[in-house]
Amino acid sequence: MTQGSKDQAPDVTVLGAGIIGICTALSLIEKGLRVRLVDRDAPGQATSFGNAGIISPWSVVPQSMPGLWKQIPGMLLDPMGPVAVKPSYLPRLAYWGMRFMREGRRSRIPAISDAMELLNRDCVTLFRQHLAGTGREDLIRDSLYVHAFRNAEAANLSDIGYVMRKEKGARLERIGAADLQDLEPGLSPDFQAAVLIHDQARALAPGEIGTVLADKFRSLGGEVHHQTVTAIRPENGGWSYDTAEGACWSPKLVLSMGVWSTTLLEPLGIRIPMQAERGYHVSFQDPGVTLNHSVMDMDMKFVASSMNDGLRVAGTAEFAGLDAPPNQKRLDGLIKLTRSMLPDLNESDIHTWSGQRPSLPDSLPCIGEIEGFPGLIAAFGHSHYGLMMAPKTGRIVADLVVETPANTDLSPFRATRF
Repeated sequence: MTQGSKDQAPDVTVLGAGIIGICTALSLIEKGLRVRLVDRDAPGQATSFGNAGIISPWSVVPQSMPGLWKQIPGMLLDPMGPVAVKPSYLPRLAYWGMRFMREGRRSRIPAISDAMELLNRDCVTLFRQHLAGTGREDLIRDSLYVHAFRNAEAANLSDIGYVMRKEKGARLERIGAADLQDLEPGLSPDFQAAVLIHDQARALAPGEIGTVLADKFRSLGGEVHHQTVTAIRPENGGWSYDTAEGACWSPKLVLSMGVWSTTLLEPLGIRIPMQAERGYHVSFQDPGVTLNHSVMDMDMKFVASSMNDGLRVAGTAEFAGLDAPPNQKRLDGLIKLTRSMLPDLNESDIHTWSGQRPSLPDSLPCIGEIEGFPGLIAAFGHSHYGLMMAPKTGRIVADLVVETPANTDLSPFRATRF
């Protein structure tokens, strides 16, 4: 028998204490359940720590879009481009890449965009509800999302991505070089125009948000266990999970371990086309320049944002496998790109980070009970959108656990959809 009797077990265990797992655990405990949160790392300090801090209700544009295939060769050949693939890894990426392209066909885009909107639309409000009463409500600040262009003609509100946002209700504004300099004086004058996306927010310390919300979870009676989970299996009408300390049992199990989720599912015969997409960020601790909003360099596809610990620049992606070491060239490239974006940048104190994003071909996560495995609930695969999708994912999962009927179609998030 596993460690702990059924009488001692929680009502539900959440495996993975990234921002998805933390928000899920909070939503569960707010429903009066006994909840355990398990992770090998401190809550919110792995992949969730390293994001660009954008909290956008208007992230409704899938990563794979019609015509993207034409741009990929140029991206891959540019040493400072937004995407890199380790040559020896290409064969292992082939199926995922073909499926990624297929998901970008015009007939698929509306359904994917609607599903993204479901998870993102209320993200600012829901995060503020989670932070309420913690004394750290200041960790989220209202912000514009500034898409900055060096070519003024490219700042076109008729672009398909901006049209999709406007159709969902986003308030967009195009400004020229002079207004952009007034808005963000630290930017290089090479930027000739920008599109402003209104009604957003940004995180001033993503890792600290994870810590604060985990502390709130504990204050409500939640358990946080620092354990490495190596296997899961159905047992005694519930689920057992193995750790170095032994096996533990829970009536229901929420799997929110990001890229490591599929490793646990494979022995159960569940195959999901997940790729580990390594992301990088560079933090300039004393940058000498401040950005008033989150700014994306639309030519090079990276984001810069001022945070509590300095200026963070993030966005580059690399496909090289889960166990590949960080690529220093990607970090060096980010530093060089930031220098071109912010000419007065102070580079005297730089910290770097890399982590693994869990990426699925259709830009959507897996959410919901996995077919054929009662009590095993997926909450992983959020790719670039984990921070903003976390609160709504947690609400959805909590409703599923207590068997509240869903008032919306969750089929786009089925783990078996591939």
